[in-house]
Amino acid sequence: MSVFRALLAKETKALFVSPIAYALISVFLLLMGYRFTALVFISKTASLIHSLFQASMMLVLLTPLITMRLFAEERRNGTLELLLSSPVREIEVVVAKYLASLAVVAVMIAGTLAYPLTLGVFGDPDWGPVYSGYVGLLLEASALTALGLMISALTANQVVAAVVSLGLFLLLGMIDSLGNLLPDPYDAFVVNLSLLAHFQPFATGALYLSDVGFFVTLTLLGLLFAVRALARR
Repeated sequence: MSVFRALLAKETKALFVSPIAYALISVFLLLMGYRFTALVFISKTASLIHSLFQASMMLVLLTPLITMRLFAEERRNGTLELLLSSPVREIEVVVAKYLASLAVVAVMIAGTLAYPLTLGVFGDPDWGPVYSGYVGLLLEASALTALGLMISALTANQVVAAVVSLGLFLLLGMIDSLGNLLPDPYDAFVVNLSLLAHFQPFATGALYLSDVGFFVTLTLLGLLFAVRALARR
């Protein structure tokens, strides 16, 4: 356990001392703040629904830039073999990198808590969608981080890892459009693979076990395949 804590501290420090993390957090909060301010002044309603959907899409776009270098850079630099030759298991390496990356994304999401607090001071928002929306964002962030980690473990080029991750995330985000064109029962199956379809209930104040299970399943699959990729190095 002490080895894992040391590894987790190392990975977290490596991410938070990187200018990439601060650049992504700044861009995320800047765009979210602009969108939130514009919506409040235009709609004049104390609602975060549109901002939650925007945050969900921005996670799709920005998470690959966080996860792309986790394994790919170490493979390129030749430090991955050195890391795995130390007294640490593959699963510990994967979980440490996953938690460190998720911490960066969580900081991004936490920065937007100023928006519901502002609405609470100057208005009377419906707090149900706020609570469930942030739960949904964290679950989506967890799934995207694990999938991005998996792809980074499969390639030695961080640009390739970022592009493939982004392509996969966009596909999962837009696949419901394809599902609506398919005949029954294929339409339901494809729509159920959509990030948007499973995030939408969270943003509107509903919590369903099936949606929670979808994101948890993606997280576990991503971590599992990342471990297998390292084991077959």
